[in-house]
Amino acid sequence: MDAAFFGLSPRQEQARRRLDQLAENPPQVLVLEGGTASDREAAALYYAAALSCGEFGACGACEPCVQIRDKVYMDLIFLDGTEQSIKVDDVREVRQKVGEPPRGPGHRVVVLTEAQGLTPSAANALLKSMEEPRPGNVFVLLAPQRERLLPTLVSRSWTLTLAWPEAGGALTAEEKQAGADWLDALEHFWRTGLGLFSLTSSKGRLTRNAAQHVVLALSKELADVLAGRDASSLGSFLSSRLGLQGLRRLDLLLENSQEALVGQINPVLTLEWLATRVASWIR
Repeated sequence: MDAAFFGLSPRQEQARRRLDQLAENPPQVLVLEGGTASDREAAALYYAAALSCGEFGACGACEPCVQIRDKVYMDLIFLDGTEQSIKVDDVREVRQKVGEPPRGPGHRVVVLTEAQGLTPSAANALLKSMEEPRPGNVFVLLAPQRERLLPTLVSRSWTLTLAWPEAGGALTAEEKQAGADWLDALEHFWRTGLGLFSLTSSKGRLTRNAAQHVVLALSKELADVLAGRDASSLGSFLSSRLGLQGLRRLDLLLENSQEALVGQINPVLTLEWLATRVASWIR
């Protein structure tokens, strides 16, 4: 088995072993939450291959594995919700295909990335497909957290949580203060349009570790709002100004920011980009 062939990192080894077990007797619907967007996509492709590969798990060498990795396999339907919401017409087309048996010896796997962005009509159409199960057809829904999905979708699904993104090492006292300053400045900037750039010019020394903690702190704020838990003043403000669709866009923006920091993009530039994108949605 070759998880790295599909882009699945060693950090997800426990999840990979669970995917191997699930592939032996797959649930009709699997929700993959946690990790980063790229982690979830890699796990979904690995799982799809495990359902079609002749080996236990996914070998990463046979024709089905290679074609699934390249997203050209005949029994893989891949709906990418990264750039825009998955529409009802997309799901209706899938519904027609899953009414037929798989073309190959394995399972047909329908992957929906960033499924929290499903439009309400698309989510309802997907529910109808799940209510009429066809042997050999499996759905995999990818989302940062199960709470971001329609509850009726989650209630019909098996959920597997990937390892969450690492924020780096413990913060020094200076990094803690820098992170707190940035969180305060972001909230003030989003409320008033002022203050952010004075912070970047006068206190521009921000480590990547501190910036990652800022992004994860915002992700937790967002998770509390979307899960209906008590939110801070910042979470309540963002909820009131962005609405549900805006919060979903923020979710993706935070993931992109996290991946930019992992990819060694300048931390100050990353947080400035995050700040100005959100401000443009609020104004």
